[in-house]
Amino acid sequence: MPLATSEPWPLRRVFVVGVGMTKFMKPGLENSRDYPDLAKEAGQKALADAQIPYSVVEQACIGYVYGDSTSGQRSIYHSLGLTGIPIINVNNNCATGSTALFMARQLIQGGMADCVLALGFEKMEKGSIQTKSSQRTNPIDKHLEVLINKYGLSAKPVTPQMFACAGKEHMEKYGTKVEQFAKIGWKNHKHSVNNPYSQFQQEYSLDEVMTSRKVFDYLTVLQCCPTSDGAAAAVLASEVFVRKYGLESKAVEILAQEMVTDLPSSFEDKSIIKMVGFDMSKEAARKCYEKSGLRPNDINVIELHDCFSVNELLTYEALGLCPEGQGGRLVDRGDNTYGGKWVINPSGGLISKGHPLGATVAALGCTTCIFKLTTVYLQLMLCYFTCDVRGFYNSIYPCTSEYIVNPTVYYCYYFSKQSNIFQSNLKMRGMRISLGVME
Repeated sequence: MPLATSEPWPLRRVFVVGVGMTKFMKPGLENSRDYPDLAKEAGQKALADAQIPYSVVEQACIGYVYGDSTSGQRSIYHSLGLTGIPIINVNNNCATGSTALFMARQLIQGGMADCVLALGFEKMEKGSIQTKSSQRTNPIDKHLEVLINKYGLSAKPVTPQMFACAGKEHMEKYGTKVEQFAKIGWKNHKHSVNNPYSQFQQEYSLDEVMTSRKVFDYLTVLQCCPTSDGAAAAVLASEVFVRKYGLESKAVEILAQEMVTDLPSSFEDKSIIKMVGFDMSKEAARKCYEKSGLRPNDINVIELHDCFSVNELLTYEALGLCPEGQGGRLVDRGDNTYGGKWVINPSGGLISKGHPLGATVAALGCTTCIFKLTTVYLQLMLCYFTCDVRGFYNSIYPCTSEYIVNPTVYYCYYFSKQSNIFQSNLKMRGMRISLGVME
């Protein structure tokens, strides 16, 4: 039967109506909880925040990296119930949680569901992340080829090498200084003091950051994210669902979301900076700016994926916060913290908040950005949203984007919230924007 029209099918609006997360913890602690308990806390908090029962959730997208097949189902059975809904497991390395969110959004956008739960959790092992199978092709073999050809490969953990070498290339090309990378670690640890969900809440001096144990070359441990246990969740809904359950006052609209995988330049240009995801980041950001009608100067708050201090600096440039090569100058000006042009990673970022792979981007890209506007972060937010928040959650436009490298998927998405999401005459002029980016 032929289609009635050749016009694109209209996509529906998608809103975040509830969020929840656990405190991120060091793996292997005596009192550590298993993944079903972590998922239970995050999922129940998200539903409580949305003020809806699990019985109205129509599908669930569950993300985790380490664990047996169908662990997602087990986490839901334990925490929320047995309702027979489709449960889709997602494994996409550092972007796992965001991929779950991406899929949940598409299900609603395409009209396949009106309410979907996106949940990510991780129960990790101590120490650096290692490849789990030596009997299969390494998914980062092309990345390693670029690294080996330019700087060689040592016996130390691969991921710190990649980002340290990306920073080395940046220093050689633009004159960036080691201290400028260290300032990012110093800033993120300082920010984490105000985040009760952060794995670490200790402030360090710049000298302590620079002289802490070296992980690879100049990159010190206080500039690297730790492994973590944790979970985060978000409830997504259609406009019909929002109206039906009277959720207008808390609904946060996802305005634009983009996914970009590796480009030819990721490997052909023989650049470590591009190999770790710079061009993907830049392209995804471009598409999101275009779809949302926003520009870097419209943004006030940014959450991004600082797996290492180097990646945060590179992302400044990929997002267009400054010209390429001038990320170090942005750091020196203090334009990445309170009193500067943007407040970047007020949560403490991965460096201090922690990095449970399946939950990381769900927490940064959704839960953290929205939590900042609720009572948990109200005191903190009033410091740098004084002119915007005025003490009220619904007077701000939060936006976020997310980025992942290895195995090289990239997302950007924007959240927008108006005092009344259905009030057509409410303009964005004068409203303030926040952006989040994570791997």
